[in-house]
Amino acid sequence: MQIEFNAQSPSDVRLVARIVNQGDSLSDLDAALADGAKAARFAGRAGQVFEGFAMDDGVLRRVALSGAGEASADARRMHVERAGAALIAKYLTSGETEMVLDLGHADLSGEEAAAVLLATRLRAWRHDKYRTTLAEEKKATLKKVSVINAPDGTEVAWVAAEALAKGTEFTRMLVAEPANVVYPESFVALCEEAFAGTGAELTVLDEAEMTKLGMGALLGVGQGSERESRILAIRWNGGTEGEKPTVFVGKGVTFDTGGISLKPPGGMEDMKWDMGGAGAVAGGMLSLVSRKAKANVIGVLGLVENMPDGKAQRPGDVVTTMNGQTVEVINTDAEGRLVLCDALHWAQEEYNPVQIVDFATLTGAMIISLGHEHGGVFANDDALADKLLAAGKSSGDKLWRMPIGPAYDKLIDSPIADIKNVGPRPAGSITAAQFLHRFIKKGTPWAHCDIAGMVWADKPGHSWDKGATGFGARLIDQFVADNLEG
Repeated sequence: MQIEFNAQSPSDVRLVARIVNQGDSLSDLDAALADGAKAARFAGRAGQVFEGFAMDDGVLRRVALSGAGEASADARRMHVERAGAALIAKYLTSGETEMVLDLGHADLSGEEAAAVLLATRLRAWRHDKYRTTLAEEKKATLKKVSVINAPDGTEVAWVAAEALAKGTEFTRMLVAEPANVVYPESFVALCEEAFAGTGAELTVLDEAEMTKLGMGALLGVGQGSERESRILAIRWNGGTEGEKPTVFVGKGVTFDTGGISLKPPGGMEDMKWDMGGAGAVAGGMLSLVSRKAKANVIGVLGLVENMPDGKAQRPGDVVTTMNGQTVEVINTDAEGRLVLCDALHWAQEEYNPVQIVDFATLTGAMIISLGHEHGGVFANDDALADKLLAAGKSSGDKLWRMPIGPAYDKLIDSPIADIKNVGPRPAGSITAAQFLHRFIKKGTPWAHCDIAGMVWADKPGHSWDKGATGFGARLIDQFVADNLEG
């Protein structure tokens, strides 16, 4: 979606929209439009849209009103985003190619106006790459939003919002693409293309290098696949020279069959998005790099494919992790924690971070606990957890804190190794987090975000259509903006 700022409304555009607060007077509108809005019970509630028609200089125009809720609402940013997204949801396939968006009637700040525009761009994103027989009336036609009467500061705020849109769209693309297109090596190639010329430093570890480092857990997951595993690190030094970085680690299982512990066939196609944690970190890093964030941040992605094969690891196998701990593999479908434990340890050894946060579509139990409304966050540091919760609330990528503690350790003790990769059915998400906690160095603030229920949506949402949501990219950007930049 192209966003363009104009001093006045282009005369040849038929679709004109404005943002309206709940309870605002519509007295300046054409009388028939105002009466029509009243008759349709349009009240300006967040996300509510009214459409009418009016003659303007001899041209019949479609006039749309989109509600932004109460001007004083605590969730103002989310409400104005819903106003922008609702317009795109209605008109994306309407046959119109351009919309004039009037931002001068809802008492918006520059930041709020940019949030409206962010939502218009994000809601317009679709993955139609492979849909060759799509009916004409279902194809996206709206390509451009011409903005008029933008509040002071909107264009400056849009620079950062546009970078955020770019990163979120990158996350969505990675998650939406099928596993025959996005696999460990091609994931790296896509990132190399996306970050080319940005100033970010990319480091790639192949299987030979990971073998030398002793990453037996990560390599064990990928050994049944013809696709080689990779570690990708994306480094951005935008902060004070020499200051310790914050590291984000992402689980990147580009397809998860469950391995020898094979998943049921029904729904297995969804497991292309089991790399949603790595996608979130990659997109979050692209947002930060694109807006030249004033912070030292590194994204580390553990990229593997989990396949059943004669070479695949078996239930009962014991693997040795990079930090020397041994793991009895009870279930090869609990593979994400095996990928993350080596990636987390390597990130700590390599970068000595001030704090570390991982993102992973780790457990189905997380969906049972929180549904598709929140990701779960587990942490060994209350301050870090609180910062992530606040960033989630501000960005819309909402989190809910879950417990960890020594009481859960006994559930993953192994009789023949240091640890086993699954516990009993109760507390499944918690024991997964507890497993990861064993690989965090003492004194290092750490948080684990289990986003299994959030990276893919079966129905349209706040600023996304059905499919990949981009969850996590906005959270990372907001966390950095709130806590690492002055």
